[in-house]
Amino acid sequence: MEMISYELQGHVATLTIQSPPANALSSKLLKALSRKLDLIEKEVKAKAVILKGEGRFFSAGADIKEFTSLQEASDYQSLSEYGQKLFDRIEHFSIPVIAAIHGAALGGGMELALSCHIRIATENARLGLPELTLGIIPGFAGTQRLPQYVGTAKAYEMILSGDPITANEAYDYGLVNQVTSEEEIFDVANKLATKIASKSKPTINRIMQLIPYAKVESFSAGVQAEAKAFGEIFGSEDAKEGVQAFIEKRKPNFIDK
Repeated sequence: MEMISYELQGHVATLTIQSPPANALSSKLLKALSRKLDLIEKEVKAKAVILKGEGRFFSAGADIKEFTSLQEASDYQSLSEYGQKLFDRIEHFSIPVIAAIHGAALGGGMELALSCHIRIATENARLGLPELTLGIIPGFAGTQRLPQYVGTAKAYEMILSGDPITANEAYDYGLVNQVTSEEEIFDVANKLATKIASKSKPTINRIMQLIPYAKVESFSAGVQAEAKAFGEIFGSEDAKEGVQAFIEKRKPNFIDK
């Protein structure tokens, strides 16, 4: 089974994350996603993309077990930079990407959703960046994108506490565009994607080029600093303890080193 499935109906492409049970974002999955974006660009047929997860979650995070196989800070920094580059590609994609979020969008999954242009979530969905509970930090531009949607004060609270928010809270903060029932999520996403796809492609492309100009110039410096810090943090004793505790499903014993 492919880790990312691709389906085209009319001018709407649907990408489905298929990596049970949590749809964790491994480097292999990220590369599969990149290849599907290549295909969409090559075909020049789609005018909107829906990104969703199969099973219980949109994506419950990055592949933590993969992290344990890396050795040097530079390895972690490279992983962070690859994810950042891919998510930046999504944010600057020539057609809109709609994230249809059910179950949970946590950690890397949340950062993937943040890179999409429109987010629709089910009323039972949870969204958050819980990395600090593992002794690590977000590494796919979460520290830079989240404040743009929820404001700096709420971003500090969410990232430092590690607590996820509900879909309704996310809607109130402007993080998600719509909240739907569990049964309606994909129909609602498809209806919006179809409405967008009914527009002229040159007009869609121009809007996708223009809106990113609203982003402040410090964003690129911020993601570079995040990738560097991501690599440095993974060399700490607390990071090793936090990741191991997560794998062993126990509470970490941080020593602040």
